[in-house]
Amino acid sequence: MQSLLVTGGAGFIGGCFVRQCLTSSTSVVNLDKLTYAANPDVAELRDANHTFVHGDIGDGDLVRRLFATHQPDAVFHFAAESHVDRSIDDPTPFVATNVTGWVVLLREALRHWKSLSGARREDFRIINVSTDEVYGTAAAAHDFTVADPFRPNSPYAASKAAAVHFGRAFFQTYGLPVVTTTSSNNYGPFQFPEKLTPLIALNAMQGRPLPVYGDGLQQRDWIHVEDHCLALHQLLAAGVPGGLYNVGSGRVVSNLDFVSMICQFVDELQPDAAPAASLIEHVTDRPGHDRRYALDTSELRGLGWRPQLSLEEGLRRTVRWYFEHREWVEKVESPGYGRQRLGLGEDSAADR
Repeated sequence: MQSLLVTGGAGFIGGCFVRQCLTSSTSVVNLDKLTYAANPDVAELRDANHTFVHGDIGDGDLVRRLFATHQPDAVFHFAAESHVDRSIDDPTPFVATNVTGWVVLLREALRHWKSLSGARREDFRIINVSTDEVYGTAAAAHDFTVADPFRPNSPYAASKAAAVHFGRAFFQTYGLPVVTTTSSNNYGPFQFPEKLTPLIALNAMQGRPLPVYGDGLQQRDWIHVEDHCLALHQLLAAGVPGGLYNVGSGRVVSNLDFVSMICQFVDELQPDAAPAASLIEHVTDRPGHDRRYALDTSELRGLGWRPQLSLEEGLRRTVRWYFEHREWVEKVESPGYGRQRLGLGEDSAADR
């Protein structure tokens, strides 16, 4: 049986990946710090092939023990501070986890990989799940390729870009077989309500304002989290060490159109309520807000992967999930967070 070490496996994307693994009889050691955005349902999964460990990737002794005890065949790295708005208010936790914690994990993975031999050493991979935000803003007619330079424009994106560079350095310097992905915007069930999809869906269901940053014409490629995780399985099987792979659906829409689609699906579920789109409010734009993300996924598609869900079908399913699981939202929303606006820099380190 294949054994995987998954970091951040109680998060939105990591949790989806763990659930997929457990349907294929893969053994998963799930290391998660259980920060505010973690999904406690994943941590509490009762499955013979799932071992949950509450801990920090920055704890080198703990990570070393996990490698020694469980002898994983591969590592999938999801653990990260991920909300752009929070990074604007305070970049420090993003550096601590996304850069320093990742380097600790790389060092311990290198130690483990050097201890392997034969096919286990040859087949070992450490897959770093990153974001298209490392590229910055795409020109109107350009889809980012893996050859494009990184030009991050938010503290979050800068931390993820630094992590990609460290992964490349460990491959080039030590030979550690790091595979890196840069993914477009994910949506799906079990996402913490600070992110756009659940925020808009839940507010619309409750008749609350629907904040749209700036003019709402920022463009994003949206991929369902299940399709993203299927791509990661494909990369474990066929990804080339040292390789960089863009993961996206190829469907690029404006934020305003995306919000309007959510409103349409909420209206289908609540036909007697006022039209959800009437709740849209344009608010002050995010500082350094990128205007467009779009990805060329040729390398990944060359390995045989294709997204399975259209944006319309995936988003309709997602909105219905939040409609039917509002008790889950009540359980995970952290104390002090009421879906209020973050990321205006009003609580930044420079202001304290």
